[in-house]
Amino acid sequence: MATPSKISAVAEITNDFKESNAAVLTEYRGLSVAQLKELRVALGQDTKYSVVKNTLSAIAAKEAGVEAFDGQLAGPTAIAFIKGDAVAAAKSLTDFAKANKQLVIKTGYFEGKALNAAEVAALAALESRELQLARVAGVLKAPASAAARIIDALRLKLEEEGGASAPAAEEAPAAEEAAVEEVAAPAEAAEAATEEN
Repeated sequence: MATPSKISAVAEITNDFKESNAAVLTEYRGLSVAQLKELRVALGQDTKYSVVKNTLSAIAAKEAGVEAFDGQLAGPTAIAFIKGDAVAAAKSLTDFAKANKQLVIKTGYFEGKALNAAEVAALAALESRELQLARVAGVLKAPASAAARIIDALRLKLEEEGGASAPAAEEAPAAEEAAVEEVAAPAEAAEAATEEN
C-alpha cells in the first residue's frame, strides 16, 4: 500500500513533468554533493534538477503522459525538469557531463517528443533562444538603420542646398510684394475715378 509520503512524492514529480517543456534523465553515480550543487547552479533557476526514486518517477511519468523514460529508470537517477530555455539547459548539462564523466545523460523529451542522448546533445548544440532573438533583432534593425542613414544624408544634402539658395528665397517675397503694389496702384486709381463720377 502506498504511503502518504510516496503519494506526495509522485504528485510532485507528476507536477514537475506537467509544468516542464522539457526534461532530461541522467545518471549521477559518483558525483559529490558539491558537484550536484555546482550543476544546479549552472542549470539556473528555470531548471529543477531532482534526485528521484525510479519506481515513483515511472508512476509519475505515466500519470503525466511522458513515455520517453519508459525502461530507462534504473540506477542512481536524477531528472532535470526544464521550464525555461531547453537549449541553454541541455548545453549546461552536456558541458557539465564533458567535465564530469560521472554524469551520464540517458534520455529526455522536448515539447512531448522523446530524445535519445545524441538528440539531447544536438539540442545543446543549437543556439540559445536569447542568441536567436538577438540575431533576429539585428536583422530587423539593419534595414531601419540603413533607412535612417539615408534619410539623414538626404536631410543634410537638402540643408546644404537650402543654405546656398536661402538669400534668393528671401529676395523672392520682396519682389512679389513690389509686383502686388504695382498691380494695386492702377486698381486704386480706377476706384478713385469711379467714386468721383
